[in-house]
Amino acid sequence: METNINCDLGETSIHSSSDNDPALLQIINTANIACGFHAGDENTMVRTIQISKKNNVSVGAHPSFNDRDNFGRKRIKLSSIELKKLIVDQLEIITDIADREKYQITHVKPHGALNNMACEDYDLSYDIGLAIKEFDKNLIYVCGASTEMEKAGNNLGMKVACEIFADRNYDDHGRLVSRNLSHALITDPEESLLHTVSMLNNQVINCYSGKKIPCQIDTICLHSDGKTAVPLAKKLKEGLLAAGFDLKPLNNFKKFL
Repeated sequence: METNINCDLGETSIHSSSDNDPALLQIINTANIACGFHAGDENTMVRTIQISKKNNVSVGAHPSFNDRDNFGRKRIKLSSIELKKLIVDQLEIITDIADREKYQITHVKPHGALNNMACEDYDLSYDIGLAIKEFDKNLIYVCGASTEMEKAGNNLGMKVACEIFADRNYDDHGRLVSRNLSHALITDPEESLLHTVSMLNNQVINCYSGKKIPCQIDTICLHSDGKTAVPLAKKLKEGLLAAGFDLKPLNNFKKFL
């Protein structure tokens, strides 16, 4: 089965470090790169794309609300016009840098509160998808599995990659457990691997309560700034390969060719 490990990278800010990025880029298949609105800057984007290119890691935009103070984790209400501009502005920033580095942007994955809101709100996720599609119809829309975002992407006729998280727990609605709760994160590499393989083999979201939600899964995300991010990524890659999964960049999936 084709699958993919993606990671949110280039998130240099007062809230996050990109120290783990070079090591992670030797392990993962796909990088979601901060575009400067919640974290990152031009130098970080350039460096992240250069290392990704060296390691044959596909790269994409990781757009967010324009809110560095809260690392893009504060919910903000925007009109459709404001939202479209928010997405396009960030796509233009990272595409310009990628073009200079002669490396292609392959996908878009919203960040933080924007992602969480889109998973819950069909109209919001439709507006995000439409902005992406009008910018470049070939970009893959990375969406939370079994969410309103996935529905919107499919209805827009986009290339949709359905995502689960290796390092986060889920509530009974299939949404990520709030970071304010003690069981939000999965930091043990072995626990993360078992959690992920179980979801992939059964094509379900494993909720913390034990509930299982059927879904399609294309890609597995892990976060870059955790203390165990690198060993977790290594364990995940080794375990998935040993279990017979075919790891590759998203844009090399047969369904997207």
